[in-house]
Amino acid sequence: MNFPFSAIVGQAQLQRALMLCAVDPSMGGVLIRGDKGTAKSTAARALADVLPQIDTVAGCAFNCGAGAVSEHCDACASGTPRQAPVPFVTLPLGATEDRVIGSVDLARALQGGQRVFQPGLLAAAHRGVLYIDEVNLLADHLVDVLLDVAAMGVNSVQREGLSIRHPARFTLVGTMNLEEGDLRPQLLDRFALMVEVAAPREKTVRSEVVRRRIAFEADPAAFSAAWDEQQQALHRQLAEAQRLLPQVTLDDAMLDLISHLCCEFDVASLRADIVMHKASRALAALDGRLHVTPADLRAAAELVLPHRRRRKPFEQPGLDRDRLDELMREASPPPPAQDDAGASEDGEQTPPEQQGEEQVFAAAPSAAAPRIVVESTAGSSSAGRRSEAMGASRGRVVRAVPDEQPTSIAIGATLLSAAMREPGHVQVTRADLHQQIRVGKSANLILFVVDASGSMAAQRRMEAVKGAVLALLTDAYQRRDTVAVIAFRGQSAQLLLAPTGSVERAEQGLSELPTGGRTPLPHALHLALDTLDKSAHRAPALMVLLTDGKANVPLAADGDAWRESLELAGQLAERGVPALVLDTESGYLRLGRAAQLAQTLGAECLTLEQLSADNLALTIRARLAPT
Repeated sequence: MNFPFSAIVGQAQLQRALMLCAVDPSMGGVLIRGDKGTAKSTAARALADVLPQIDTVAGCAFNCGAGAVSEHCDACASGTPRQAPVPFVTLPLGATEDRVIGSVDLARALQGGQRVFQPGLLAAAHRGVLYIDEVNLLADHLVDVLLDVAAMGVNSVQREGLSIRHPARFTLVGTMNLEEGDLRPQLLDRFALMVEVAAPREKTVRSEVVRRRIAFEADPAAFSAAWDEQQQALHRQLAEAQRLLPQVTLDDAMLDLISHLCCEFDVASLRADIVMHKASRALAALDGRLHVTPADLRAAAELVLPHRRRRKPFEQPGLDRDRLDELMREASPPPPAQDDAGASEDGEQTPPEQQGEEQVFAAAPSAAAPRIVVESTAGSSSAGRRSEAMGASRGRVVRAVPDEQPTSIAIGATLLSAAMREPGHVQVTRADLHQQIRVGKSANLILFVVDASGSMAAQRRMEAVKGAVLALLTDAYQRRDTVAVIAFRGQSAQLLLAPTGSVERAEQGLSELPTGGRTPLPHALHLALDTLDKSAHRAPALMVLLTDGKANVPLAADGDAWRESLELAGQLAERGVPALVLDTESGYLRLGRAAQLAQTLGAECLTLEQLSADNLALTIRARLAPT
């Protein structure tokens, strides 16, 4: 039993976004982003209980509607029309591709040797809701499937002698926590609306959330019964809005305003204009109106534009509401003329340095510059999630081939071979065995080890180092790699950011990195070894070390910090960890210890002068052997 949708506290915008997609399912869906424990999943699942029913046919596996019968549906020819709840289908992160798109019905193949299509989750979600919890963790091959189906509204299955096409139009609802990594841009754009949710900050609201949740867990049936009247009211509101929607009008002036807002916020996708048009009309219908108002457009913009306006890897998602209000005022009729005696006579702007901006560990500006390519000697040209590895132990199954000694049996192909060889009498022999052929993608881990000690505290050098890290993070973002950051200062090293796909969190962690103190370089290299060991089963790795090499805090009480650093660097080299050293030492007299570290690591060493603050463009292309 789901928590009642109407009983959710403090998430009005989230509820409104879900209701808009219920009013007009053609919009595309809702992405719900926020911290854990903020009612993301609760709200998404609760939506199913207030959705108006749909017309379908009893026993139909494709949720066919009247006049839209699938050619592959046997039930539609003889079934009787009926009212049914809107399908709400959950797509598990570990689902196989066969389960999602459909496959051969093995039972009928074994009984009569017939190739009959068994519908998958996409067929079950047609005309309903497809829900994905933690959508940003969905495997790439399933994301590819969703992109194809979302673009065409049709699921096409070409496998094992089958050639099937069936309609698959659904509302995609996904939840995610940004700490777990980002969504691929193509999939992100497919979500019509996006809502950022956070836990309430008011004590009374938080206590009411807890009170209702405890009451629901104690007696779900009684709690739901207490909210039945509000649930029915929402149900009727959505049904009436669906009825009104075709009659809602949006005039040309409003359409021009939509295009103006999208241009002003640098939105590249034309899907934003279309979705704002639909969302504005749905808002009017939900309020029982037949004409779209500027207030509808503004409310729609807050849901449609934030996840589409981001143009740079590290620009935080969101919308400048002050700028939105300004654009809406400019589009409104001008107010009556006012006396301008109170106008400011001082046209000067406040200098940035007087506006209270923090300048701690700021990034240096960079301009166009030659790109430096750093390659490891691991011997493979494959890197990043964009590189496919045929024959991987994990990944999507692309085909099945006959193999009398398979390491991973393709059960469907094996049974189908036996069934088709002798219909009605299935006996699997070694000649029927098939091997699964998979295509996997290998993600890289880029580990940044950053010296934040007092020997690096000069602001100009710190700005250049921060700029270098951002350039490297940009490359990681583009290649969808995993990033981790270790900072060392004072008496120890700290894993500032555990391995993550969220480079925005990495950038934020670096921005807040404190500086000063001694240089515990051995601690940092020891922590780097530990971090790489823990992630070795997941990804090939590249270590980027930013230091001047002036180690002065040993691991052992009576140890030699520099000797320990070289020993640990040797251990990293023995494990074949590709590395890059950025030498941040400056001044006339230099010890050259960073270069010695690089030699021990078997790594490339670049000086700070090669990464000047005014001329910075560094890209890593780490060629790692496939796992």
